[in-house]
Amino acid sequence: MAAAARPQTLAQKLVARAAGRDRVEPGEIVTCEVDLAMFHDSSGPRRLAPMLAAEIWDRRKVALVIDHYVPEQDDESRRIVRLARDWAAEQRLPHVFDSLGICHVVVPQAGLIRPGLFCVGGDSHSPTGGAFGAYMFGIGATEMLGVVVTGRLWLQVPQTIRLHWSGRLSRGVTAKDMMLHTLARLGMAGGRYQAVEYAGPAVEALSMAERMTLANMSAELGAQAGLVAPDATTGAWLAAHGAPVDPADLACWRTDDGADLEHHAFDAAALAPQVALPHSPARSRPVGDLPRTPVDVAYLGACTGAKLDDLRAAAQVLAGRRIASGVQLMLAPASLRDRAAAEREGVWQALVEAGATVLPSACGACAGYGSAIPEGSTVISSTARNFKGRMGAATAQVYLGSPYTVAAAALTGRIVDPREVLA
Repeated sequence: MAAAARPQTLAQKLVARAAGRDRVEPGEIVTCEVDLAMFHDSSGPRRLAPMLAAEIWDRRKVALVIDHYVPEQDDESRRIVRLARDWAAEQRLPHVFDSLGICHVVVPQAGLIRPGLFCVGGDSHSPTGGAFGAYMFGIGATEMLGVVVTGRLWLQVPQTIRLHWSGRLSRGVTAKDMMLHTLARLGMAGGRYQAVEYAGPAVEALSMAERMTLANMSAELGAQAGLVAPDATTGAWLAAHGAPVDPADLACWRTDDGADLEHHAFDAAALAPQVALPHSPARSRPVGDLPRTPVDVAYLGACTGAKLDDLRAAAQVLAGRRIASGVQLMLAPASLRDRAAAEREGVWQALVEAGATVLPSACGACAGYGSAIPEGSTVISSTARNFKGRMGAATAQVYLGSPYTVAAAALTGRIVDPREVLA
């Protein structure tokens, strides 16, 4: 009688499918077929075009997002963006998202990332795609060149590190707080370039936008991929974005009972809003443990802090109120689609009437493009990173928090627990 097959993790199942295998084991090196290669104006054409002497393997599986250097502010930005646009036209790429928002948001919103896919991105926050039950991670320009030409990539099958969140988040506490707490506990190398899987009742209760924040910040944990098993929430979101999925294709992508993985337990019900101190996301602690630090700038932007759910959270704090004198609230929605939805709901008007300065839907100050963050300023930001100089100003002191926390700081002029001021 044949021995029963060993249980497999979600990561193993995804990699096995891409490798054309029934199963794979951690540590094996396999060659995978790529379903989607995504890159942007900074990581894509300006690096690939000089090296690319062959045909793209499948244009339908390539997505280019122009989101870093727009709107163009100088000759160098204009050169990079023009090169990207010209290259996309020359290559006849069908999936080009020009100035529509941040790559990690607009590509899923186009229905291009679905459960079971194996995807790569020319950006370190590409693990965002794992929120949809896809295996997605960031690669460099040389690896991307190989993918664009061959459609394949070798991979060492990862171990799985499961972060199990029991309970449910209280009001004013978000996925961003979950990640900052996780970073404080496990550190920025806690993911060890393996696959991190987020599970448990608290994760299952999250919206897709919040799951995207978890998967995105797997990069800060040092993980290769961040995964959430797809479910009815995933299916409903994809259907609403023009990419319906058969329920059977949702149910099969999950970790088997008894699979070999590393387990860490967290209690969402006990979690307070978190803030990361300069200059590392891992320097996080409950906001109540900090002195009420005055801020000059509150930045509500980035793929981890300006999606529709994030804008809604900030509006819960600021609706009918005005930001503190001397504070600049910078508002950069993650996509034009999210901005339009916020406008329809009245969320956008609440933020603007509170005193927000509207910026383009682009990476902007999160990645240090432009000169939005003043030197020497104290900033509270909804971005994923606060490394020294990351936002362009080397002398800025950047704190990280959730959209609730950023909005509360804009309202009071100080870093405070947002639950104190929630309307």
